[in-house]
Amino acid sequence: MKYTILIVEDDPALIELLRLYLETEFTVLSTGNGHEAMEVVARQHVDLAIADIMMPGMDGLQWVRTVRERHRFPILILSARDQDHDKILGLGLGADDYLTKPFNPLEVTARVQAMLRRAYRFGSPDDRTDMEEEPIQAGELTLDPKSCTLYRDGEAVTLTSTEYKIIAFLMRYPNRVLTRKRIYESVWDDAFAYDDNTIMVHISNLREKIERDPKTPAYIRTIRGLGYKFEAPEMD
Repeated sequence: MKYTILIVEDDPALIELLRLYLETEFTVLSTGNGHEAMEVVARQHVDLAIADIMMPGMDGLQWVRTVRERHRFPILILSARDQDHDKILGLGLGADDYLTKPFNPLEVTARVQAMLRRAYRFGSPDDRTDMEEEPIQAGELTLDPKSCTLYRDGEAVTLTSTEYKIIAFLMRYPNRVLTRKRIYESVWDDAFAYDDNTIMVHISNLREKIERDPKTPAYIRTIRGLGYKFEAPEMD
């Protein structure tokens, strides 16, 4: 069964280029703006989306913010905006990866493959390690690898696939300093050079979701100049 990729892009030529490289391996759907894309995800199953930022009507950033209210599938942003703050904003709204235009279609294909691999290998019948792993308890947090769900004080936390991968990796190695590069290599699982901003934004998003005070984190500690360390705080 093929994965289904949704392209949200208002440039027909770019859609056709992406189709040329993706359709040999995936089922490809396409829309010209965010409103049409919302209709697609409401009526059809989508495994991954590729979205432009600058589109008429609902732009790509608005679409990412809206779709993240209900869906967890990976999102790759393709945009001509190449400033760091644009990338940080896109990732902060819930995108999993960000690639600037012009781009190499082979790199897009490779990133799509890597995103699908890291998003859906959890819970696979062939992935016996995760299926057999017991829940991890840390303070108010409980990670259930069998359902790929994180609970905070008994309530499920809504995470993107990338956020889940990061917190799962950190919780498996408590009280150990993990460099940003090691986190990237484990979570992204691809050959592209890691990006500090990408890691920082996803960590910031996680803190907003799991910490009582994100500005003074109790679970995910920053180790200046090195990376991050996961700690389980003592409960009252």
